[in-house]
Amino acid sequence: MIKSMTGFASGKGAFGPHSWSWELRSVNGKGLDMRLRLPDWLTGLEAALRGDLSKQVNRGNVSLSLRLNREETATDVQLNTRTMEAALDALAQTEALAEARGIALAPSKASDLLSLKGMMEAGGDSDDPAPLVEQLRSEFSSLLSSFLDMRQTEGAALGNILNGQLDQIAELTGQAAKLAEQRRDEMAQALRDNLARVLDNAQGVEPERIAQELALIAVKADITEEIDRLAAHVSAARALLAQDGPVGRKLDFLMQEFNRETNTLCSKSQNAELTAVGLELKTVIDQMREQVQNVE
Repeated sequence: MIKSMTGFASGKGAFGPHSWSWELRSVNGKGLDMRLRLPDWLTGLEAALRGDLSKQVNRGNVSLSLRLNREETATDVQLNTRTMEAALDALAQTEALAEARGIALAPSKASDLLSLKGMMEAGGDSDDPAPLVEQLRSEFSSLLSSFLDMRQTEGAALGNILNGQLDQIAELTGQAAKLAEQRRDEMAQALRDNLARVLDNAQGVEPERIAQELALIAVKADITEEIDRLAAHVSAARALLAQDGPVGRKLDFLMQEFNRETNTLCSKSQNAELTAVGLELKTVIDQMREQVQNVE
């Protein structure tokens, strides 16, 4: 079953003081283009997630963003003991000098010391990102699974649309074949008229040249090959839609072949009804080609 290149998934999580939100989305593209926006300090996370994505996604413009927040707690701030010792030494020396001069100082408060610049510093478990990276990698698998499920669901809907368009092409091809059969007598008379004109102006012309001109007239009027090729392309497209794996490029190439055969059919039609069917074919094929652009 085919997959769409369109997909979206989001998620949230938390680990220790960290919380985060994910967003993973993709749109159609000629190849695989991955753009990841992740915090730089999460060592190894980007390479790991790129590897996970490339194993599951073959085509599309894929973007992944991670917004990470950290909740400050009491354990995240620690006393700078060296600074405190230096401050206490300075305080003791100050009090001793004041006492020697008979100056009475107000009692010092611990809060006054703690408010000094550099007395408190960040601490905690932020130095080692490895546990957080491991948790993020573990939770990314669930996000990726939801993302792939959406691409699969979109692909199923897309497959129904494409099969319906193939039904239209097959029906129109059948109509073209019937019209070609109905105009057989008309085309035979036209061929006889053309033959007469060639023979009337064939004096001094080599027989081989006359044969070539007659063959060319016959070929220009015959759309049997175009009808057969359109039917074969319909069968080939149905087979591709039934396959697992990326088939978007092959379908896109096949749409070019559909269009080529229909253009030739219209140029050979020489019949208003047949031309109308050919134009309808071109319309459906163009619509189908737009849908094929979304197939992985």
